[in-house]
Amino acid sequence: MRSTGIFRRIDALGRFVLPKELRKSLDINQNDYLQIFLEGDTIILKKSQASCSLCGSPDDLKDYLDKKVCLKCIRELSNQK
Repeated sequence: MRSTGIFRRIDALGRFVLPKELRKSLDINQNDYLQIFLEGDTIILKKSQASCSLCGSPDDLKDYLDKKVCLKCIRELSNQK
């Protein structure tokens, strides 16, 4: 693991800011999801590919109640009446 030499303070709500240079170099944009992993006492952040909350497909995603759902699952759910 290489050090960036960048330090950030955690605020009262547990937040910190990823520097713009890191976000740009890793193609992390507003509203992207990050996965959080623990390895021993190390926190690892990884950009996550958004996928459907129901089937896992990364295609044709729509936001529904703060979840990602694909059009195929939306159609299937709307047909179950």
